Amino acid sequence: MKHVPIVAIAVLAVAAGVLAQAPKPAGIPERTRDTGGQSQVEQVNVGGTPRISQADAARPVPRLPDGRVDLTGPWVGGGSNADIERDGGLKPGELPLLPWAQKLRDSRKAENEPYTACLPMSVPRVNPYPWKFAMTYTSRGLTHIYVLHETGDAGAHRVIYMDGRKHPPDPLPTWWGHSIGSFEGDTLVVDTIGYNDKFWFDSRGTPHTEQLHTVERWTRVNFGTMINDFTLDDPGAFSRPVRLRFPATHIRPDLDMMEFICLEDNQYGTAGGFTPAQPDR
Repeated sequence: MKHVPIVAIAVLAVAAGVLAQAPKPAGIPERTRDTGGQSQVEQVNVGGTPRISQADAARPVPRLPDGRVDLTGPWVGGGSNADIERDGGLKPGELPLLPWAQKLRDSRKAENEPYTACLPMSVPRVNPYPWKFAMTYTSRGLTHIYVLHETGDAGAHRVIYMDGRKHPPDPLPTWWGHSIGSFEGDTLVVDTIGYNDKFWFDSRGTPHTEQLHTVERWTRVNFGTMINDFTLDDPGAFSRPVRLRFPATHIRPDLDMMEFICLEDNQYGTAGGFTPAQPDR
């Protein structure tokens, strides 16, 4: 498959002043913060991933040789990034955070975000770069689905068990949790528990607790579009369950994901002027 470079923030040791000179798409501002009279770039939008054309997007949903819907991708989107409330289709103030969780979100600073230290995004977060579902088949059929991201979060990948197993009664809290999946018709349903409380839902700092339980319903509506109907249930941080909706778009069919190496505590955060993994303040 032909590779066309997809510009990503992959220059790990570049100075913040050089980052600030990087070109950005029209209409997408840079976010900056004041550091004693000199602004530093918090996030630089460079390049972009070529999306599928409207004509190709409208083509029928493809299927695998066994007749099952093909959800592979690669995709862009399908989750939150800057603001889970806005990205998920809610109006400002509609996300039912408990008072302590709202106070924590509002006090968090961008330089403390775990993701800037290349720690996993977790669910339902995505970044502006491609990802895909990778299916694993054995003689018993589909047994696992792996979720692979171009910006790979220190090499982490998410596993969705498709072999009929149940959740463990007391799972060890992890970044991706324990995910089990099944198909309801052409919709992939993924049920996940066992999350730790270390990741942020978005760069705004929306928190959660280890009580988090998520259900994703992935439906491919045509060749170029997939919808993630996402239910978030966390009585430790939210007053009620929340249903969100995240669209994903197929990238151009002649492209695939590129390599990106991101190791915990690497120099991306340093280059951007961040001091990651510090207490919230």
